[in-house]
Amino acid sequence: MLDWLLHGTIQVGDGYLSVREVVGNLFGLASALFGMRRVVWAWPVGLVGNVLLFTVFVSGELSNAASEPLWGQAGRQVMFAVASLYGWWRWSRLRRDGGAADGGAISPRWATGPERVALVAMAAAGYALAYALLQQIGSWGPRTEAWILAGSLLATYGMARGWVEFWLVWVAVDVVGVTTLVRAGYYPTAGMYLFYGGFCVIGFAAWWRAERRTTSATRADRPVELTSRQGASA
Repeated sequence: MLDWLLHGTIQVGDGYLSVREVVGNLFGLASALFGMRRVVWAWPVGLVGNVLLFTVFVSGELSNAASEPLWGQAGRQVMFAVASLYGWWRWSRLRRDGGAADGGAISPRWATGPERVALVAMAAAGYALAYALLQQIGSWGPRTEAWILAGSLLATYGMARGWVEFWLVWVAVDVVGVTTLVRAGYYPTAGMYLFYGGFCVIGFAAWWRAERRTTSATRADRPVELTSRQGASA
């Protein structure tokens, strides 16, 4: 079973699909589903997919495509793993403290003004650093891979913090990712990116609704709290 996972292929017409690529993306999809529902399992499940996809991108041979390793995509999996460990720790801690009122591990919210400014600055700095590094190591497409790498890290961090905007960052990453992966011949992963793009729109709507419910409930409680305080003062 392990040999099939690491070296197996799935015949599709005249070509083939790497089992690792398909299974890794399935774990990624499961992680996204758990993330949309704000379940802590999103993080460990995603880590398994990160490990599998890392081996896929550094090999450079999959899905009937023999090309140079996509170091940006491989590095993205490493960054995912680091950010996922942080997200796993943070969501687990919030869950132990009671979690969200609707049962989720975290209550979604919009990032504040300063947080958004910080995200833009991090995106610019992350892109510049990733581009310089990918050029030095000879990555397949440093311009697009740099954005995929920087954007993916920001989106994962935003998910860990519970910011609704992280879904929109993912959409921007997916738009670039589909084109890059099709050109490189990583067709199953490109197909998953396309699917993720639509899924991220659904996830964005789900988190936005949850944020609105939380905000409405908080506003509804304020008059009661204010009345109680006034009564105590009297």
